[in-house]
Amino acid sequence: MIRALFPHPLLALGLFVTSLLMSGSVEPPSIALAAVLALATPQVMRALDAQTIRIRSPWTIAALAGCVVVDVLRSNWAVSAIILGRRAHERRSGFIHVPLDLKDRYALAVLAVILTATPGTLWVEYDSATGRLLLHVLDLVEEDDWIRLIKDRYERRLMEIFE
Repeated sequence: MIRALFPHPLLALGLFVTSLLMSGSVEPPSIALAAVLALATPQVMRALDAQTIRIRSPWTIAALAGCVVVDVLRSNWAVSAIILGRRAHERRSGFIHVPLDLKDRYALAVLAVILTATPGTLWVEYDSATGRLLLHVLDLVEEDDWIRLIKDRYERRLMEIFE
């Protein structure tokens, strides 16, 4: 009975608490809205057939998060230098194809978020049949360096976490 009502209990609890925090109130209307969100959203997730994710290496998550923070800060600095014109003459943007061994859809989604959230890179297209990612890079120096960076810094860690 409880599992039918709460197929994703952590999601329901998180939505309930987040809704109350965002409303800044524990008045009955706020509690009612939080309860509706907590009950309805997990049912939608059930309809979407969300699979349970098994995390294989929690410590790798911390290492990946640290790596992403450093890379985002570094990219912010590099992109600001390009935009402000200090390196405009050196810049060459372009598209590259990155062959990925990653197959897990959640890991691919995390990789898409990482690459798109990093200034200067944009996930354009992924071909699941060939495992090739089309990526746009604002400051494309060496295509092989970008491929190695993505495979070594992100893909390898995501495979440790998800596969």
